[in-house]
Amino acid sequence: MARFITDDCVACGTCAGECPVDAITEGDGKYVIDADACVDCGSCEDACPTGAITEA
Repeated sequence: MARFITDDCVACGTCAGECPVDAITEGDGKYVIDADACVDCGSCEDACPTGAITEA
């Protein structure tokens, strides 16, 4: 199951730098996770300073 980025995202980009499969890209006002590419490793969730990433 892929992770999901909530509206608490402040678009800092920390999560994108931690993703080993480049499944995170900058969206409109927040980052988004490509569910098909996400390997559910949790690296992004651990790195997020606002706790905006959760399991979908």
